[in-house]
Amino acid sequence: MNLIFVPDASEIYPPGFQTTVEPGPVAEPLCGAVRPGHFRGVATVVTKLFNIVQPDVAFFGQKDFQQCAVIRQMVQDLNLPIEIVTVPTVREPDGLALSSRNSYLSPTDRERARCVSQGLLAAQAAYQKGERDSGRLIEIARAQMTEVDQLQYLELRDARTLEAIQGLVEQPAALCVAAYVGATRLIDNVLLTAPPTALADHELELVSRVIDRQATAGAEESRRS
Repeated sequence: MNLIFVPDASEIYPPGFQTTVEPGPVAEPLCGAVRPGHFRGVATVVTKLFNIVQPDVAFFGQKDFQQCAVIRQMVQDLNLPIEIVTVPTVREPDGLALSSRNSYLSPTDRERARCVSQGLLAAQAAYQKGERDSGRLIEIARAQMTEVDQLQYLELRDARTLEAIQGLVEQPAALCVAAYVGATRLIDNVLLTAPPTALADHELELVSRVIDRQATAGAEESRRS
């Protein structure tokens, strides 16, 4: 890592700031339904950051799956010359998704929180074994999540459009959850899709570009030292 951009809030939102970016239907379900206006803020600040930094590629974590979908749709709709890459969720050894919010969990709540990922991973395992009934997959996950204090949502959505899936799962899907354990709100998800047998052409091109940039950065660092 050669550079970190950490602007002050006043630099991003100066006095008199008025313009926002309004995302479309992809921002309406899941977190959008329980946090009105949240993704308007996300879309606005990410657009501003993209305009300031002008990256070729931007990486976002899969744990915030709906955020990734909102940003990808926004980049497509606004013709921004940026490739959005979703990075797989990093998990603790017991399966809990890494998150800054985990620090708010008491030791007891931290233990109880494991059931969130356990439910998702149980449904994913069932899918991999051939289960395709959306209702059954949701119930498999729900049956494991008995330790949460509030299950805000547990829904199976099309992985590209975030439209609700009913009946058989016949397309790449995301099983998404938001739940409270104690006073801490946790979100997580797993993808239900057959693993690719090989990288697509655009993925190979992306990997090549990343390797080239890393090599260039390494050479520049060597010259400076």
